[in-house]
Amino acid sequence: MIEIERKFLVKSDAFKAEASTKTLLIQGFLNTHKARTVRVRIKGEKGFLTVKGISSKDGLSRFEWEKDISKTDAESLLKLCEPTIIEKVRYEVTIGKHVFEVDEFFGDNEGLIIAEVELSSEHETIKKPDWLGTEVTGQIQYYNSQLSKQPYNTWK
Repeated sequence: MIEIERKFLVKSDAFKAEASTKTLLIQGFLNTHKARTVRVRIKGEKGFLTVKGISSKDGLSRFEWEKDISKTDAESLLKLCEPTIIEKVRYEVTIGKHVFEVDEFFGDNEGLIIAEVELSSEHETIKKPDWLGTEVTGQIQYYNSQLSKQPYNTWK
């Protein structure tokens, strides 16, 4: 139940031509405490409840527990979430043996595009596509829980 991932800014929309899927995600946070976050997500027609623990010092890994819930339950729980609800489209792009999840944000986070790739170990190497930009792994302001509190459009 440990998630290991790297996170990058995306510098062009070339990933869209390589994407195998495109899905709308709506999510909010019931809790954004530093030591734990509780997220509610609607992904297509499915709902999810996720608990994440504190990140390692380098930001590469942290505890993650996720449970499928009904879309109706997720819609109800979103009404209880802290401000701001996040809306984004997720594109899945396979590069070599890895799947990059590229999130294009809307609403208060419009203009931000982030790619995440899950790894099986912290030392695993990845092939970086040309559209991948600066690595932001471990930079807390890019965590979705923080984007809900301090959206991208307020960063100036």
